[in-house]
Amino acid sequence: MAVVDGKRYWFPAKRFGWGWGPPATWQGWLVFLGYFAALAIAGAWWLPRQDAMSFAVVAVVATVVLIAICYVKGEPPRLRDGSGTD
Repeated sequence: MAVVDGKRYWFPAKRFGWGWGPPATWQGWLVFLGYFAALAIAGAWWLPRQDAMSFAVVAVVATVVLIAICYVKGEPPRLRDGSGTD
């Protein structure tokens, strides 16, 4: 589990760049797997029927929800160069 300044984060910050790395807790993994399940279900439902716009809407909404959860439950994002001094 990622603990920084006494706070437990579901998603630790990436070592290089901006954003979050893989989940560090079971709650983070549940969110992550739920995201991929939503994409898989939407793909199985809409893509065979040639309704790509509906799939795109679900994908965008699921991605926005994932990013929002990462922002709320993840380590604060900032640009990192991997040196550990940033």
